Amino acid sequence: MASRTASKDIITLRGSAAIVSEFFSYAANSILYNRGVYPEESFNKVKKYGLTMLLTQDEGVKAFIAGLTSQLSEWLEAGKLQRIVLVIMSKATSEVLERWNFNIETDAEVVEKEAIKEKSDKEIMREIQAIMRQVASCITYLPCLEEPCVFDVLAYTDTDVDAPGTWVESDAKLISNPQMVKLHSFDTKIHKVDTLVSYKKDEWDEDE
Repeated sequence: MASRTASKDIITLRGSAAIVSEFFSYAANSILYNRGVYPEESFNKVKKYGLTMLLTQDEGVKAFIAGLTSQLSEWLEAGKLQRIVLVIMSKATSEVLERWNFNIETDAEVVEKEAIKEKSDKEIMREIQAIMRQVASCITYLPCLEEPCVFDVLAYTDTDVDAPGTWVESDAKLISNPQMVKLHSFDTKIHKVDTLVSYKKDEWDEDE
C-alpha cells in the first residue's frame, strides 16, 4: 500500500512579496486599460489568474511598471511598504480624478523571524480574481474620464527607508470630498492587501 500525505502550499516572505508586486503590475495595467488612460489597441490579451488580462505594449509604460514592480518587491520583503496608490490625473491641469489605493498589512513576525505560512495558491488566486473582476467592471460605477489623462504611482513606506534616486518626495495628490468604493481584498497570510478607489464626483452630483 502506498503511503501519501497531502501537499501543503508554503508561502515564504519572498514568495508573498512576488505575489503582491506581480498583482500590482497586472492591476495597474487593468486600471490603465479600463479607465482609457491609454488606447485600447496598445494592450495585448494574456491569461492570468484564470482571467483574460490586458498588458500594455507601450515600451515606456512597460519599463516604468517593471521598475516599479521590482522596487515594490524589495520593500515588501523588508516589511517596509504600507500602501501603494495609483493616481489618475488630467493631462491638461494635473487635477487628480481618481486614486486607486492598495493598503498593505505585513506580518511583522514573518519579517523578523523568517517564518513561513501556509495558504492554498488557488485560494489566493480566487481572491485576486475577485479584485480584478471589480476593476474590469469599474466603468459601471465610476464617472467617464472625458479628457486625456496621465497616471502616477505613490508608495508609502516606513520613514527609515532610503528611496532610490528614481523616486522623489510627493504630496498625497488627494481629491477634495471624494466618493469612495471599497473593493475586495486578498491575503497571502504574510501580506494582506485592501483595495479602495476614490474618485472626483461628477459636477451634477456636486450640485445636488
